[in-house]
Amino acid sequence: MDARFLGIAELVEAPSVAVVVDVMRAFTVAAWAFAQGAEKIVLAGSLDEALALKARHPEWVAIKDGPLAPGFDTVNSPGLLRSLDLGGRTVVHKTTAGTVGALAVKDASLVLCASFVVAEATARLLRTRACGAVTFVVTGEDGRADEDLACAQYIARRATGSATDPSDFLRRAGDSRAAAELAEGVRQGVHPDDVELCLELDRFPFAMIATSENSLMVLRPYAPTGPAAA
Repeated sequence: MDARFLGIAELVEAPSVAVVVDVMRAFTVAAWAFAQGAEKIVLAGSLDEALALKARHPEWVAIKDGPLAPGFDTVNSPGLLRSLDLGGRTVVHKTTAGTVGALAVKDASLVLCASFVVAEATARLLRTRACGAVTFVVTGEDGRADEDLACAQYIARRATGSATDPSDFLRRAGDSRAAAELAEGVRQGVHPDDVELCLELDRFPFAMIATSENSLMVLRPYAPTGPAAA
């Protein structure tokens, strides 16, 4: 597999296959939303779009980065989201990096959104579809976020079927700037367990595929089939 690792600003054309990585915290939160019963996640392009969607669909659950704001139901925190019952609900999600990265590759033939909690399922899907060239979008810090790069590199290795020790990749993520900012309370809308939850490798058995539905970018869980790798 030919893997490229690019920041959002480095995307000059739509890749064939894109894996958009946001470990802390967008796509850890998205996975938790599905685990809590959400049917689908609409990836909003702006806060205004998220609020407009919420206004048109009051029953939807709106999530944003940072502190809670009027019109939103909760914030981008896996520690807070895990206590919510989202059974059958639609979630509207807007973050500063993850959702932006997914929308930047919306024209790709296959868009996966990933973090450590869905790493193996994501790699397995890439293997079963025999993806020859994959662009990993490192969303944080203009493509320099080590937690996202570490996760992307780990998934890329697992996608080839290679036995890979995850400990160094998880250590890099735990030592990252994002992890420190979450642990030290620099970022708002944080639960004390957020970093730990973001570093839970393969907690969930599904990958997450984003597709265009009625002009919206919609994320859904997908359980890959086929044999597991070593």
